[in-house]
Amino acid sequence: MKINFSNIKKAKKLLNKSECVAIPTETVYGLAGNAYSNLACQKIFRIKKRPRNNPLIVHYYGYKDLKKDCYINQDFIKLYKKFCPGPLTFILDLKKDSKISKVATNNKNTLAVRFPKHLITRNLLKDLNFPLAAPSANQSSKVSSVSSSDVERDFGRGIKYILDGGKSSIGVESTIIDVRKKPKVLRLGALDISSIRDLLKKKISFNINQNKNLLPGQSRIHYSPGIPLRVNAKIKRKDEAFLLFKKRKIDKPNYFFLSKQGNLSEAARNLYGTLRRIKDYKYKSIAVGKIPNKGLGKTINDRLLRASKF
Repeated sequence: MKINFSNIKKAKKLLNKSECVAIPTETVYGLAGNAYSNLACQKIFRIKKRPRNNPLIVHYYGYKDLKKDCYINQDFIKLYKKFCPGPLTFILDLKKDSKISKVATNNKNTLAVRFPKHLITRNLLKDLNFPLAAPSANQSSKVSSVSSSDVERDFGRGIKYILDGGKSSIGVESTIIDVRKKPKVLRLGALDISSIRDLLKKKISFNINQNKNLLPGQSRIHYSPGIPLRVNAKIKRKDEAFLLFKKRKIDKPNYFFLSKQGNLSEAARNLYGTLRRIKDYKYKSIAVGKIPNKGLGKTINDRLLRASKF
């Protein structure tokens, strides 16, 4: 992708004034603001209509910048060297003299941090004097944005600027792991737990229901397309859209497919865009066929299950 440095400069200028801009990442688009600024973080919560007790993920260029704000350990270093920049978010302890806004953390002494891989956002972060608090760029509890047009549709003029970086290459959010003591995965995401386990050579516990007070993006209802959705459907009901994992030889307008060849990466990349498209076509509800519950399929199923709580 060709990088437009004038656009990055424009985003930087706004961020320096504690304004919010949308930024591209490999997972989904983020709604970004200066993580050291109470004003910027307050604007993020207001624009997203996000509950104030739901902390924000903070994005850094590299771990040298992070060391100003958080304590790190050997598990973090191993995972960072292997998977970062990339779709992995860490829960770490904040240093007492950290400049991170208490608004971003909900006054907690922990911080969720990530190192995005998208080249446009990496160039932006490298040129800033602060990290970026950046939850997903969508209205709270709704489907995440994977393109600049998604962001524009959700917010219109509510955001000062959208830094266009094309379509997100992964399409689902980062995996979240608490590495402060025994490693615990707190949110399924783009990085498979088995990859983490193989690297650390440790038992990795997994519980998406624990420590919600320090965990971003874990409200009960999340990733909703705004209409009822039911999972593991064998047949569709009248007037439902039918969302299926692998393309079939069916030519009906109410059938939607996540992957042509049954590829989980492709399915994840197409998930949110397809949910948005179904809603745009004015369907009142969605039936989702069974998705293979392995690898990225587990993440897709997690998102669909929580979207079904509409």
